[in-house]
Amino acid sequence: MFVAANRFRVIPEHAPAFEQAWLTRESHLHEVPGFMTFHLLKGPAADDHILYSSLTVWASKDAFEGWTRSEQFRRAHAGAGGMKGTTLGPPQFEGFDVLQTIGG
Repeated sequence: MFVAANRFRVIPEHAPAFEQAWLTRESHLHEVPGFMTFHLLKGPAADDHILYSSLTVWASKDAFEGWTRSEQFRRAHAGAGGMKGTTLGPPQFEGFDVLQTIGG
């Protein structure tokens, strides 16, 4: 398995618009082979930002990379330019190979 995460430092006054954009968008993830799950996470607040992370779990790194080259990826990210100015810089990508999973 492979976990792909993007960290966003959202300017506090833009947090409601950021959340609304994510919660109402069409992700198209379910259309892509190897997609397992998605989470939008809200983290701690600092003076100048609120930390958010989008986290997806994939069957493999190859499946994730296939997503990034897909038409579904382009459609899902078509409106991302409208969010400029809501964050402190671009998202920070982090990719992880899963070494262990413990279910519950």
